[in-house]
Amino acid sequence: MKSSVFLLLLLAAFTCGLARGEESEGEELQVETLVQPETCSVLSRMGDTLQIHYTGKLIDGKVIDSSLSMDPLVVELGKRTVIAGLEQSLVGVCEGQKIKATIPAHLAYGKKGYPPTIPGDADLEFEVEVISLTQQTPWQKMVTDVLPLVCLALVPTLLGLVGLYLYNKANAEKPSKKKAKDKKSKKK
Repeated sequence: MKSSVFLLLLLAAFTCGLARGEESEGEELQVETLVQPETCSVLSRMGDTLQIHYTGKLIDGKVIDSSLSMDPLVVELGKRTVIAGLEQSLVGVCEGQKIKATIPAHLAYGKKGYPPTIPGDADLEFEVEVISLTQQTPWQKMVTDVLPLVCLALVPTLLGLVGLYLYNKANAEKPSKKKAKDKKSKKK
């Protein structure tokens, strides 16, 4: 009896796992390189700043946005200034590279979309040209990586010091009225 229940649970878990795997199929970010520069000595990484030209489309080909008629878009990787799928596709690219990113809805605008232009659960396709790549300086890296950690350590320390001060102040010996009268009578 116990083994048949275990077998049924195992079968149910396996079936659910397969069903879940079928749903997530096609929901991954896909990046295709269209143009690769001859020399690529520096790859982009989080914290770097890119200037890009892009054209965003729905999967049916309808253009939803483009930067081709204006100045390049400035994207600092890790700052979430663009949709998650586009930002992820820009990690590991070179200056001069052109890519095509197919972005699933959960990495774009999700179930709600961006009405009226982008319907809910819409996968998007972006063609991106990296115009320039500026690497993060060591100082910028320290500010973005180390400073938040220092602040996280300082907040509890400061709260502890305030608590200690208040505790000491509350437990300090308060001068009683009797002692104050005794001091006055001794002076006279």
